[in-house]
Amino acid sequence: MGQEPRPQLRGDPVSDAGQVFADREIDAVVIATDAPSHYRLAAQAIDAGKHVFVEKPMTLSPADAEDLVKRADAAQRVLMVGHLLEYHPCVLQLKDLVDKGQLGDLRYTYCQRVNLGVVRKDENAWWSLAPHDVSIILFIFQAEPVTVTAQGQAYLRPGVEDVVFAQLKFADGRMAHIHVSWFDPHKIRKVTLVGADKMATFDDMDASEKIRIYDKGVDFAGAVVDYERAMNIRSGDILIPKTPSGEPLRIECLHFLECVEKGKAPRSDGRDGLRVVRVLDAAARSLKAGGAPVSL
Repeated sequence: MGQEPRPQLRGDPVSDAGQVFADREIDAVVIATDAPSHYRLAAQAIDAGKHVFVEKPMTLSPADAEDLVKRADAAQRVLMVGHLLEYHPCVLQLKDLVDKGQLGDLRYTYCQRVNLGVVRKDENAWWSLAPHDVSIILFIFQAEPVTVTAQGQAYLRPGVEDVVFAQLKFADGRMAHIHVSWFDPHKIRKVTLVGADKMATFDDMDASEKIRIYDKGVDFAGAVVDYERAMNIRSGDILIPKTPSGEPLRIECLHFLECVEKGKAPRSDGRDGLRVVRVLDAAARSLKAGGAPVSL
């Protein structure tokens, strides 16, 4: 006699996401699929009454991102985006430095996220890597850029840029530069902040000294005689503060659960996801236009 098929148990893998969304005992879902499917699956989950955690980028178009925000608001469901580095203790420490004015007025920042591989075929280096840095910049700056420019090249796969340089300009004169690539000899995950009084770096590849604060800057004399005597280049100590511990992914996941249980808005909510997608989309359009500025 043949064995009867084993009844499916809760927790068994399923091939149809609709089975999960239809299960009334499931309150929340995590969507960690390929980026083109994020919008469709997140919309289905929200419409089925689920709280949703969707990986970055939230969608591939601002219109789809805005629609998810509206759906979540209407359904009173939590919509959270996987902007992992907004939960990194070192990024929070950088933001605290800026918020408390310890660097002086923030002037500009630049981010590098480069490595050799993995070469993708469905999304370029910008959409694959830059969401991390865009989310960090908007989180620390607490503002959206007014223009975005981007240039890149597809050296390995035709039509799929493996290196991109992008610049964000803000209404108050601040700037941000992003360099992403999977065709580079170095593995770099670094953020540099330049303030009027001090400067700081976050090197995620450094195992023990992730943050450094540089007492470097330019001091101006009270009375201007000429440019040479008006400016004094200051190069002081380098402080390596103790950085808080904590696994960003664990912190992020626990935050999602807390928001679901208490009905709180996540730090990286749908609106945060929408802001990031707007910048990503503007850079993508600039990329196609050969680096022409795109206004937001």
